[in-house]
Amino acid sequence: MPNLAADAHVHSEWSWDYGSDARSAGSMGRICERAVAIGLPALVFTEHLDLEDSWRADTGDIGGTTQKYMDDRGHVTLPPFDADGYFAAIERVRHEYPQLRILAGVEFGQPHLWETKAASLLARSDFDRINGSLHMLDFDRGNRTEPTTLYKHRSADDVMWAYLEEIPRMIAGSESFEVFTHIDYAVRSWPTQTEGPFDPRRFEEGFRAAMRSLADSGRALEMNTRRLWPWIPRWWSQEGGRSLTFGSDTHGPDDLAANFPEAMMMVEALDFRPGARPEDFWTR
Repeated sequence: MPNLAADAHVHSEWSWDYGSDARSAGSMGRICERAVAIGLPALVFTEHLDLEDSWRADTGDIGGTTQKYMDDRGHVTLPPFDADGYFAAIERVRHEYPQLRILAGVEFGQPHLWETKAASLLARSDFDRINGSLHMLDFDRGNRTEPTTLYKHRSADDVMWAYLEEIPRMIAGSESFEVFTHIDYAVRSWPTQTEGPFDPRRFEEGFRAAMRSLADSGRALEMNTRRLWPWIPRWWSQEGGRSLTFGSDTHGPDDLAANFPEAMMMVEALDFRPGARPEDFWTR
């Protein structure tokens, strides 16, 4: 097995969507134990930083963890990120697993909307990595919602184009994040029963425009390994992308660094090469 790159998108009990009893189970430690067992040299705990105050959701579209934060009007209010507790946990696992490089970070949702509110937290020198994610789109009357819900109210093409067109606005509207994660996020809930399998060629120019915007900003694109799409790194390379990271987006130990050897070979074929440290961006 080749030397693995760092898994730079990992969630533990300090992410609000992990599970109600995860904190007492010590999942951060179990993730580190798994990393050592599989030979992963480094990981970045990128816990959710979501500041949405008008999140609309349908009960059938969300898991039980999210439902506990939803009122009877279908609005979700999330708990604040416990930065002090999180950093204390980071220091504990660094002490317990000295053979593993453990970095601290967040996955900042919709940073172009919440950058000012998050500024004091993100100014902490403790953070090694800030990932930026687009999870929410406009729904109605100022409310925002996930694509999963939006697909039930709008045509699939409208949802996908809305997602892709929001990405350049997010990039232009925020300087706080270094990596754009899971550019295929809206594909995860693509309604295959009514639309058939997802065909990226229907939205190629939208993906390419989003990638160009990110490349022009000098930031990195994440190779999210939940599903390996060869067109993502190929189009990224063709649109001027110079750097990549790898992220499993795991919420537990089992999927840590899932599909990493295959993803690494995929980007090596496009002339991306690792840096000196496992957590460094792969560049070309």
